[in-house]
Amino acid sequence: MKKRINLTTALRPMLIISLLIILYHDHRIFAAEIPVWSVYEVTFQGEHYSIESNPVRDIELVTVWQHTQSRETIEIYGFYDGNGKGSPVGNCFKTRFCPDKKGEWILMRVSSNDKKLQGQHVGLTVQAVTSKNPGFWIVDAMSSGHRWYKRSDGSHPYITGNTMYTFLSEFYKDKPTGCTIKDDILNNSPYYKKIRFAVTADRYPNPVSKPFLDKYGKPTDDGNYSYRPNPEWFYNRVDLAINTAYEKDLIADLILNGPDTEMSRSVLKAGKNNADATPFLKYIAARYGSYPNVWICLSNEFDIKKPLYKPEEIIKFGKTIHKYLPYNTPVSVHAVADWNKKLNSSTSWFDHVIVQSKLKKLDKSADKIIWNYHQGGSNHPVVNDELAYQGKGDGWTEQDVIEAFTGAFMGGGYASTGYKPANKDGHYFSGNFNPEEHTASDNIKWFREIIDKNISFWEMAPVEIMNTDFIIKGNHGSRIRIMEYPGYEYLVACSSSEESLTAQLPHGDGT
Repeated sequence: MKKRINLTTALRPMLIISLLIILYHDHRIFAAEIPVWSVYEVTFQGEHYSIESNPVRDIELVTVWQHTQSRETIEIYGFYDGNGKGSPVGNCFKTRFCPDKKGEWILMRVSSNDKKLQGQHVGLTVQAVTSKNPGFWIVDAMSSGHRWYKRSDGSHPYITGNTMYTFLSEFYKDKPTGCTIKDDILNNSPYYKKIRFAVTADRYPNPVSKPFLDKYGKPTDDGNYSYRPNPEWFYNRVDLAINTAYEKDLIADLILNGPDTEMSRSVLKAGKNNADATPFLKYIAARYGSYPNVWICLSNEFDIKKPLYKPEEIIKFGKTIHKYLPYNTPVSVHAVADWNKKLNSSTSWFDHVIVQSKLKKLDKSADKIIWNYHQGGSNHPVVNDELAYQGKGDGWTEQDVIEAFTGAFMGGGYASTGYKPANKDGHYFSGNFNPEEHTASDNIKWFREIIDKNISFWEMAPVEIMNTDFIIKGNHGSRIRIMEYPGYEYLVACSSSEESLTAQLPHGDGT
């Protein structure tokens, strides 16, 4: 027996839905025309929160944006921002939205356990238009072995990085560094594509400005209070660094835990919040997860300095932050020397492998990248983020840095440097970048630009000399390293000067 359908009853939900759509469209509020891959900030007014309150942990704000044409939706968490101008007291909440395709986007839903925030700004509409920004950094699934990143627009810039761990404090040994956050970012931007830095002050704190608040509302550098981030620090310092880097299309690689002191390394311990780092991870995802130029390093040297972390803890942190990240923000962790296979999990929480290994010789630098590529599952980009610190601190010359960077590239990976005239000293810790001191910088700039202009490296992979489809002649021993795009492009590099090497390439057109 066929089921009979009452058409009046069946059509009623459709009529209700149609009516809701009409009412909804009547309440659309056009707010702005913005470029694709830009960051659009919306401010909300909630209840007023005192210095002792903890809205970062206790108040949740969730927004849902919808692309009108495709019906794609993006869920973005909001964050508490004090008075919205750096004071920790206030009623200001914010969300940051990044349209990832052109067309109309509508704020469809706003939900919160703060009744004043509930439903606020629903119907707000933005029109996303053509952008000059290349967009997010995404592991290119079509690149050779998933070794390389691409941008949202399909381009493949090569990445070279620099390090300035504590430059956000603008202090060094109880004195101002002599450089501002903005100027340090701007000074780096012509030379590098990525800057690594801590979101805390670590070894060189600012005497007044601090990243966290204790339970009484007093500013502190103690990471155990990470569940109470200080809006003054993040508004005036971290935001400034990331926004300035965004304008220059420079990656801001945020180190959440560390690098060095026990207090800064306690961010993920969250000892004053029953060992629950979720509020801070959620805060970072909400505040910075919509920036195309932001990368996240959960911890620096997670496994050797106090407090230490176990691989299973790092995996937990990685999975937690991914719950709140609205886009495919690059996430990883920094281990000492090689990638720990115990960090690999069935549910991938990381998208790149970080290595720490200072190797001056081209062949050794290349081999370190290759070995860790396989350690990480043979399907992730590899970055040697402490490959080459120029200066007397590690005994590295300008020439050493250049050779090491060439090796990292020939191994199918990326690398970072820093200037280290002495232990815990120089640009690599406190900033105040100066290319006349870090003299390898202009060479690294030239190296990156040559690659970007001339080499389809994302089609390439390192290959052993006996497995390549061309012949190398000469007394090269084991120093030769090769990258190839079979049948199209070949790169040969050697860790010593060789005048007698020749290459017999496959037949075909070539230049």
